[in-house]
Amino acid sequence: MNPSEKNPPPGWNRRNFLKASTLATGALAFGVPTLLRGQNLNSKLNIASIGVMGKGQSDTDHCSSENIVALCDVDSKRCAPQLKKYPAAKFYQDFRKMFDEMGKGIDAVTVSTPDHFHAIAATAALKLGKHVYCQKPLTQTIYEARYLRNLAAETKLVTQMGNQGSAADGLRRGVECIQAGLIGQVREVHVWTNRPIWPQGGTRPAGADPIPTGLDWDIWLGPAPVRPFKNDVYHPFKWRGWKDFGTGALGDMACHTVNLPFRALRLGHPTEISAEVFGLNDEMYPLGSKIRFEFPARKFTASAAHPTFFHHHDTTEQAAATFFWYDGGKPSSDPKARGGHDGSNKPPRELTSDMEEMLGEIPGSGCLLIGDKGRIFSPDDYGEQFFVKLTGEKKFVHYKKNPAVAPIPERIPRNAFTGDSDHRHHLEWIAAIKANKPEDCYSRFAIGGQLAEIMLLGCVAVRTGKKIEWDGPNLRAKNCPEAAPFIRRENRAPWHLA
Repeated sequence: MNPSEKNPPPGWNRRNFLKASTLATGALAFGVPTLLRGQNLNSKLNIASIGVMGKGQSDTDHCSSENIVALCDVDSKRCAPQLKKYPAAKFYQDFRKMFDEMGKGIDAVTVSTPDHFHAIAATAALKLGKHVYCQKPLTQTIYEARYLRNLAAETKLVTQMGNQGSAADGLRRGVECIQAGLIGQVREVHVWTNRPIWPQGGTRPAGADPIPTGLDWDIWLGPAPVRPFKNDVYHPFKWRGWKDFGTGALGDMACHTVNLPFRALRLGHPTEISAEVFGLNDEMYPLGSKIRFEFPARKFTASAAHPTFFHHHDTTEQAAATFFWYDGGKPSSDPKARGGHDGSNKPPRELTSDMEEMLGEIPGSGCLLIGDKGRIFSPDDYGEQFFVKLTGEKKFVHYKKNPAVAPIPERIPRNAFTGDSDHRHHLEWIAAIKANKPEDCYSRFAIGGQLAEIMLLGCVAVRTGKKIEWDGPNLRAKNCPEAAPFIRRENRAPWHLA
């Protein structure tokens, strides 16, 4: 697919288009962005943040070892604390104006907006030769994810998706163990979450409220259809449950919780996706959903456990696998119920009883891989910790204490930085930019985009209410033409992919 769109971003004239094309061509020709050629690898990057509160606050702060030269956010009042923290940074409400005025002085960009705006900002940055760190689920639609993957490959820029568990040693160790055959062929995967913790399953409120001072509501809407502003309904956090702006619980959490099995099993294009839901309507994602993905048998290569001069990679054959996703639950009037559901939507009890015995309860989030020789269970959102129970063993044992794990070689490079996984994930991106090595980012768009495509297919199945027979290479639901507008959104003019 050639990542091009008929309409350029709003406000970009011929001069801007030629400037973007020249920068992108320079990146391709020289293998390094124009602004960084000849720069000392130890010098600081000039970083701009698009979306600076919520997750954008930590994304900016985790890059504070560099020069934060610009902050862009549609809500000037809400982001006042960040503006005070970075007084040398220039503030904008419109990223287009930021690029027009400061483009030559920006090396890299973080994108931490609501989901529906990710691809708009990220593609514009890549076209201008900027490295990009973009929050999960990377994009709101499958088409955008594919487009962004292709654009990152063409420009050869350094990218990273914000699923920070990717930086953890435990997750990488889990991938090694599963690919080494510790639990045999994995034929079934179950992943569940305590989300949504924001409103879902409701309807759009009537009427309109005054737009708060400092908020540019039109830019906040971006490519989505126009609707009136309502207090405490969409902005700043509750947008996640609305189909026009977010991707529900699946889009919010699956890029974290499914990261381990996705990587370990090299899950590619599923062939079938179907969904059962609680409380669905045309405006919002449901209070709960159970989604089934069918993956065909596949072969893949991985770094050899014991490499030699003539042998660098091993070929693995993986059996067909079924992946089940669970979120939310049934409606609940309990004031303590987060998100208005009872959290009951989890795997069958026969699959979770030994977890409950070990922990005293079934955790709100978890990931279970069932193989021919045993099981691996991770009780956290990021796959940073996992437990192993091989066939014949009575209980799960932490991977660091299971004797079967120790002989498995470490073959995946570890993140070289210290601190929490979120900070390490950003530092990996920064180091890769300075070294001009896009491949050093463990969640670069080539990988994060593929994970996002899979997860967003679940959203399509939820929205259509039908089983999807999926043609992955051609981005097509073979049996369900009504899925087309959910695969590729019709953007509101003048907001288009760059």
